[in-house]
Amino acid sequence: MSDSVASSETILVIGGGISGVTAALELAECGKDVVLIEKNPALGGRVVQLYKYFPKLCRPTCGQEINLRRISTNRNLRVITMAEIKQISGTPGNYMAKINIKPRYVNENCTACGECAKVVNTEIDDPHNYHMGKIKAAYLPHDYAYPKRYVIDKSIVNIEDGAAAKAACQYDAVDLTMREQTIEMRAAAIIITTGWRPYDATKIQPYGYGRFPNVVTSVEFERMLDERGPTSGKLVRPSDGKPVKNIAFIQCAGSRDNNHLKHCSRICCMATLKHCACIAERQVDNLPDESDAKSTPIKSTIYYIDIRTIDRFEDFERKVRADKNVRFVKSKVAEITQDNNQNLIVHGVDTHGYKRYADEYDLVVLAIGMQPSLDIKQIMHGENTDELTINENGFIESNNGYLAADNSNQIGIFAAGCAADTLDVNRAVQTATAAALRAMQVVNRK
Repeated sequence: MSDSVASSETILVIGGGISGVTAALELAECGKDVVLIEKNPALGGRVVQLYKYFPKLCRPTCGQEINLRRISTNRNLRVITMAEIKQISGTPGNYMAKINIKPRYVNENCTACGECAKVVNTEIDDPHNYHMGKIKAAYLPHDYAYPKRYVIDKSIVNIEDGAAAKAACQYDAVDLTMREQTIEMRAAAIIITTGWRPYDATKIQPYGYGRFPNVVTSVEFERMLDERGPTSGKLVRPSDGKPVKNIAFIQCAGSRDNNHLKHCSRICCMATLKHCACIAERQVDNLPDESDAKSTPIKSTIYYIDIRTIDRFEDFERKVRADKNVRFVKSKVAEITQDNNQNLIVHGVDTHGYKRYADEYDLVVLAIGMQPSLDIKQIMHGENTDELTINENGFIESNNGYLAADNSNQIGIFAAGCAADTLDVNRAVQTATAAALRAMQVVNRK
């Protein structure tokens, strides 16, 4: 692949999550030439790892299918997966991006038939399920993957499993000779939609994540709820597979904390309320004996500093608070310990009455903080280093520059989605549309 994939009027979108896909489609459907790059093997980002959206509790797969149809039929949009931005240089209207592309070891002949996976014995951690569980080293990233092509993990390329996968493919799609490559691409404007990553919960030492198997993060719990997830949708303890009956949700785990992330991650309160609502929906499905379901509902306790819900989310909060199986405790949890049965003891002080507690649970879910996936300053070079402002939390602040008639004060790099701030899906999509409109202006003024 060469620089011929783009031109001086191309708009480069970096990151193929919901924000990147939205921005790329908005531009392409307006007739602009767009290249969308994504570092993972498939588009979708963290949204495709969600079980349900809040507040409607609808599946993200519906919108994902619509977007994939739009992508596949638009000739103005080119998608490059397993591609990571390494350097950006140049000025508005004339950028040069250096992009590193990792080998998939599967070419465009792939029909996603899955024959390669059938003959592979090696297993790897499942990235789609946050490494909870294993998958074959020849795998489809997820059911709604785009491009719908398998990936051969590099761990089997030079061993018998790699050769077996190649031999099993009747379409000559497995190519074990693929190598990493670097391309340079011209672009008139760039939109950064590199998304977010969960804060490393092992750094919150008093909560025992990584030491206690029944302490999980909110993103892991999201996958546990999903029928396609590591537990097939059953809420069971990671330590022994027993059904969960009593769950603690700890808010602001790694957020609003001078020792960790100082900012509020915004989505955590609604994510936990959504989880409680999903538990209420599927009480019967969780327990192996349906006759016991009504007599033994799952109890949830939410430990919080503040519940931050606004606008239409307030009604959702009221519905969850009305659930008799959900308890709210205003407290910053001090510590989690574990007993000999791997039950978890949550310690702290209830600020309503200032009573100490030591409550026992089967499972603890940490509502983990959100931080940017990419330090953009590491890849900015030359004249454009001052185009972006990075705030103290690492997010790219919105540019307030304008496009004057003489092209003075022109800005050509824009951020959207969770590269720019902590946002829910709806607001991330809105920022992506705004960034697309501004990038379009750069091309139109050339």
